[in-house]
Amino acid sequence: MKIAIDKNVVEFTMENPQETADMEVLWRLLVDCVADNKRMEPIGEYIPVKSNVARFIIEGVPAKTVYTDDQVQEECTVVCMVCNKYAHLKSGDSVPVCCGKPMEEVD
Repeated sequence: MKIAIDKNVVEFTMENPQETADMEVLWRLLVDCVADNKRMEPIGEYIPVKSNVARFIIEGVPAKTVYTDDQVQEECTVVCMVCNKYAHLKSGDSVPVCCGKPMEEVD
């Protein structure tokens, strides 16, 4: 991945299919066409000689799984239409919330 910085604009150029897929998931987490977009804030430290990993937290995305009051009637698989995360639920399980929306049953 290439990163270009021009004043207050940061541009990421993906260099392989995996980076493209990862950026698509990140984009869907950050961008909300209906409400406010989410922000990324740096956490920890970035010292390349110590660790070449930079960490950020996405504001507004819960760190733990949140569930709705709705329960599935029979065993099924649900999907997040934003990030494509899947979950297998058993009869009576509550529907998880992902990317700010209840996950939807897969046909």
